[in-house]
Amino acid sequence: MIDPHAPVSRGAPLSSGAPPWTEPAWLPVQPGTGRFLVLACVFVCAACGLVYELELVAFASYLIGDSVTQASVVLSVMVFAMGIGSLGAKRLRWHAAVGFGAIETALALVGGCSAMAVYAVFAWTGGWGGIWADGPCCLLVGFSLAIGLLVGAEVPLLMELIQRIRRQDAGGAVADLFAADYVGALVGGLAFPFLLLPFLGQLTGALLTGSVNVVAGSALVLGLFRRDLTRRARWTLLVAGLAVLGVLASAAVLAGDFEAAARRAVYGPDVRVAARTDVQEVVLAGGTDGKPLDLYLDGRLRVGGRDERRYHEALVHPALSGPHRRVLILGGGDGLAAREVLRHKGVSRVDVVERDAGLVRLARHDPGLSSLNAHAYDNPRMHVTTADALSWLRRAPAGRYDVVLADLPDPGITASTKLYSQEFYGLTRRVLAPRGRLAVHAGPVSARPRVFWTVEATLRAAGFSTTPYRVLGHDTGFATGPDRSADISRTPHDWGFLLSAPGPRSPRPHLGLLPSTLTDSDLAADIAAARLTHVPGLRPSTLAHPQY
Repeated sequence: MIDPHAPVSRGAPLSSGAPPWTEPAWLPVQPGTGRFLVLACVFVCAACGLVYELELVAFASYLIGDSVTQASVVLSVMVFAMGIGSLGAKRLRWHAAVGFGAIETALALVGGCSAMAVYAVFAWTGGWGGIWADGPCCLLVGFSLAIGLLVGAEVPLLMELIQRIRRQDAGGAVADLFAADYVGALVGGLAFPFLLLPFLGQLTGALLTGSVNVVAGSALVLGLFRRDLTRRARWTLLVAGLAVLGVLASAAVLAGDFEAAARRAVYGPDVRVAARTDVQEVVLAGGTDGKPLDLYLDGRLRVGGRDERRYHEALVHPALSGPHRRVLILGGGDGLAAREVLRHKGVSRVDVVERDAGLVRLARHDPGLSSLNAHAYDNPRMHVTTADALSWLRRAPAGRYDVVLADLPDPGITASTKLYSQEFYGLTRRVLAPRGRLAVHAGPVSARPRVFWTVEATLRAAGFSTTPYRVLGHDTGFATGPDRSADISRTPHDWGFLLSAPGPRSPRPHLGLLPSTLTDSDLAADIAAARLTHVPGLRPSTLAHPQY
């Protein structure tokens, strides 16, 4: 009977699927230790590979927007490329050691530099318009494809290296390999959001990951399987690995200056503050020496100093034209909505529920932002809670507030979808007093009408009656929004709002009760002239992405 695991004799011809080696590799350690070192390398490489994926997804979400679409593109392209890479690696398995070393060196360079390259293209060419407007998206797909090809090629070569140490049945080898691979992916997936991103940032984190990747791959090949390499191959891999380490180290040293220059290219020359909080990246530009202040959250312009007053006046004052002793602001950590609320003398208490404590600290202490919000947080009527708005509403007492203001991220941003759901509005209705009012910003009507009317349909499904209205922009539109294209035609030209009240009767803002201190005398006329007619036929969103 033939032993299926017996080594092939030296004189036996090789089939197309047989390895070129007939004896176990010469190792400087015991076979058991050698297998452990290979599996440890699998663990490290899997962690690095997942960090590259998550880093591309995060950058795409910050810079391009719509995290669901960007994550789907990156992951699907990468998984597809991994399959192609595995097929291509079949040609390298007879030279598994040198092939694996070369792949890890290339992967470290491509994956480590991917974040910096995508950021550079976005910063310096993304605003050119024309064919350059899609440059960051094309580069994102290109890096996803390249990283996927290299990660996919790792597995067949690692399988050959494991078998070089000690031949075993395919099922056992696959089980060992994929166990180390999946555990490594878990560690990489947890390290990215909890260690690399908050402590190192995306650029330095990616560069460090690339350095770990090239060191692990080169150490395995040059240390454990050096007898499988020719002298020329050993020196080539060593020089290439050191060169990649040098490139990554140099980029890490220059990362701070590069990021500052890229921020100036993206946000303008007046960037004063760039901080990563526990929730998001916050950038403040201007706000001193008479310059208008712009506030960016995760790359999106949240507050434009040239037109923010029109937005916050339109959000706040129509809702406060009725009873308004107790006011709840969901979001609004910048303090600008609270500034408008506090202008009403009848307000006795303002509760702000903001999940980003870092943004609140800036709104309190930054000279530009605190001046813009008229030092609202110093007012004794202000009370701040750091919490997720949806979770906080679950525990809030019923019937407590006369007015609720939803000063939340744009409904077109996937991360904020739950804050425009039927469940969210149902909880909001519970905390409103019988004659209470809810004001919601629902995005630009002209640019995304289906999003706006889906939010309106969701409010009605939650038991609200609504009065839609909008504030029109100037000829060039509003600056606020995630779109950074130089194409003015793509800039939002209006803000859409929904004034809502529980029950069947639609609320009507008594515009004559607006504070006499309003600086924009045209606001009331804008709101009155821009009331909208309901468009039927749209279904409410229930924790799903708004319909476009």
